[in-house]
Amino acid sequence: MGQKLTDAFIKKLGERGNLPASGNRITYDSEVQGLGIRTTAAGAQSFILNYRTRVGRERRFTIGAFPDWTVKAAREEARRLRATIDLGGDPLAEIQAGRDAPTVADLCRRYEEEHLPRKRPRSAEEDRTLIRTRVLPALGALKVADVTFNDIDGLHRKITKEGKPYRANRTIALLSKMFSLASTKWKMRSDNPCRGIEKNLEQPRERYLSADELSRLSEVLADHANREAADAIRLLLLTGARRNEVLSATWAQFDLTNGTWTKPSSHTKQKRLHHVPLSPPALELLVKHREQSSGEYLFPGNHGHRVSLDPWKAIRKAARLDGVRLHDLRHTYASILASGGASLPMIGKLLGHSNINTTARYAHLATDPLRELTTRVGAILTGKPKADVVPMSKVQMK
Repeated sequence: MGQKLTDAFIKKLGERGNLPASGNRITYDSEVQGLGIRTTAAGAQSFILNYRTRVGRERRFTIGAFPDWTVKAAREEARRLRATIDLGGDPLAEIQAGRDAPTVADLCRRYEEEHLPRKRPRSAEEDRTLIRTRVLPALGALKVADVTFNDIDGLHRKITKEGKPYRANRTIALLSKMFSLASTKWKMRSDNPCRGIEKNLEQPRERYLSADELSRLSEVLADHANREAADAIRLLLLTGARRNEVLSATWAQFDLTNGTWTKPSSHTKQKRLHHVPLSPPALELLVKHREQSSGEYLFPGNHGHRVSLDPWKAIRKAARLDGVRLHDLRHTYASILASGGASLPMIGKLLGHSNINTTARYAHLATDPLRELTTRVGAILTGKPKADVVPMSKVQMK
């Protein structure tokens, strides 16, 4: 039998003369089984509920402090909890599970340990930077299961307002991959809160070096003191390869006799072998570089191969190529192919594209050679000499 609890009775239990000498004392309610008021020697009081799970485990659940919780409210909550318990629930275990549930910080650690080793080094480093500077400060303390669409969308909007729309998109792409693994593989939640985020519109960068710019760059590279860096940049320009492909290249990948470069799948973006024929200038560069090189890598570094081309900034400045990135050398290589009449599939094969849509950005560069070809056909069919093509803007309408 217990005591019918009332607010007035509980208040009296908390008075100085009625406090336990040490520890705490629980007074149980006669109205709801297991409900009691716990009073400590310091005078703190809170409602508790004792219950037994279906497997026979005894539990004590703290409902809340008095007087924040009244007797009436505590009884209603106790009855609700007992109904859940009768159906097999365990309120205390659910709270404990929530406390132990993985946070976004835990998800980031698992992503870095299990997924990043599968990515190319540069991509992995970009992900680590975004995790450190964007994801953890904004979401790290949240439980993975509690992250909402609004949390993700808010982060995307925040980075966008900073004037970094592309960085905002990269952050969402990273989070989407992380939560996809969390929901489908690691079973941390059932859905992906990144779905439906409206990304910022991105315009592909199209920067190609002109003939004059190429001439200036060649002159600077020819006289640059760092021959190794100069050779690496020249090889980028002569092959259209990605920076990481050149810097991580080994001599074993090259057949200098037949003039071919076989890039291993671990070094290419499309994750498969890529066989590339070498032009005479590229082959000549490699032969000369081989005479002055020793070891496994074309461009050795402190730990394996070289990982950066820091001299590029000074080279770019000397050649007056403001804003030109190393990756723009790859675009320049492709633009020369397109302007020379090469087909998009052929350009894609040389660049190592796995999707023709990636190569399609160079389609408009083929306009001039195509016009030349169709003009030549027209001249043959009509028997008339080729005429100069005059833009409509220069024709005076009469």
